[in-house]
Amino acid sequence: MRPLELRSAAARRTTSRRALLAGSVGNLVEWYEFGVYGCLATVIAANFFTPGASGAAGTGGAEALVATYASFALAFFFRPVGAVLFGRLGDRLGRRPTLIVVVGLMTLATATIGLLPTRAAIGAAAPWLLTLLRVLQGLSAGGEFGGAVSLMTEYAPVGRRGLYGAWQSFTVALGLLTGAGTAATLATALPAEALHTWGWRIPFLLALPLGAVALWLRTALEEPPGAPPARSAAGSAVGAVPAVGARELARAVVLGIGRIMGWSAAGYTFLVVLPSYLQAALGASLREALIATALANAGFAASILPAGALSDRIGRRPVMLCGALGVVVLALPLVHLLQSPGASPWARAGAVLLAGALVGLLAGPGPAMLAEMFPRRVRCTGLGLAYALANAVFSGCAGLVITTLIARTGDTAVPAYYAAGACALSCPALLALRGRDHREPLR
Repeated sequence: MRPLELRSAAARRTTSRRALLAGSVGNLVEWYEFGVYGCLATVIAANFFTPGASGAAGTGGAEALVATYASFALAFFFRPVGAVLFGRLGDRLGRRPTLIVVVGLMTLATATIGLLPTRAAIGAAAPWLLTLLRVLQGLSAGGEFGGAVSLMTEYAPVGRRGLYGAWQSFTVALGLLTGAGTAATLATALPAEALHTWGWRIPFLLALPLGAVALWLRTALEEPPGAPPARSAAGSAVGAVPAVGARELARAVVLGIGRIMGWSAAGYTFLVVLPSYLQAALGASLREALIATALANAGFAASILPAGALSDRIGRRPVMLCGALGVVVLALPLVHLLQSPGASPWARAGAVLLAGALVGLLAGPGPAMLAEMFPRRVRCTGLGLAYALANAVFSGCAGLVITTLIARTGDTAVPAYYAAGACALSCPALLALRGRDHREPLR
């Protein structure tokens, strides 16, 4: 029996790793696009939201940038719709078919952005077409998180749920870092006029090969252990467990939002909004801003997996509280350091690296923490909805709120107040986490 048991254990490990890879690569595609859009916000503003723009560098103004972030925010407000729509499909029909649909939709929408004619070519229709594609991306992104995190955590070996869930956040970091790195490479390699005229299209078109790999991996997936019950010809579930009450689900969703709102706000402030903030508020060049963003995302990526693994040992609560309190205490000093004309490049690099690492302490244990809050019957829907709503309010609006407040008040420390305030509000909800949830089996 021992050889059979060894082969069975090896097969389970192989299946778990395949599920981890299939879940992760779709997240990478999704967040690669969001990273590219955030890093090239000023270029997109010039090409799509500036009346009479010719695509030349410098044509985008503050109003066009606000309009660009409004389109960015709109995609986030469709994420809860996608979380409910695709979450219900994932809970009823299975994780695999849902994850195939959402990554296909995201890939097609992203690549199509790279083919869109600009406002100079077709007039006012250009920003509307861009916004429509952002809506489709929002719907697919809303379904991606719930399905991918459910898949990863349900396949996770005993005692490694935090690490497996952290891969979702790690591939978010890889996606943002890849997006920022691609944009920074183009900004370095191309003249400014070429970047604004046609170079900005390249990162969006690169989503096609990435998405093809994700689709290939997901079509080979099997449903995780404890798959939804088979459905009869009449459409009713055979051997179904009792449904979770709407009030119980709503309470868990609200609590989940409270626990990740700091992660959402700080993440987008330091990892996505940073390039346009550095350019518009501090007068940095596009190249300098993109390099700073790449460094912030590198710090984020470096801390995620260790934070997830540590949370498997000591619990989700202490690790996530450390990250939230770190942002509360250090956000303002870090922003002041970036603003200081006497600060060395190394000090500024260390500041953005530290900012990213603090967000990683929240993002590492976060997916497993959410998965542990919901029973399997509603896990895709519940954790996807909590994540989507938190991101819609505290991430999708980050660029719009920050740029608007800076324009009206003249206070360039607004990003620090925004990130620190949201993390401070998260702390009471994080304190309510039970210390042994990470050791208990998923419901």
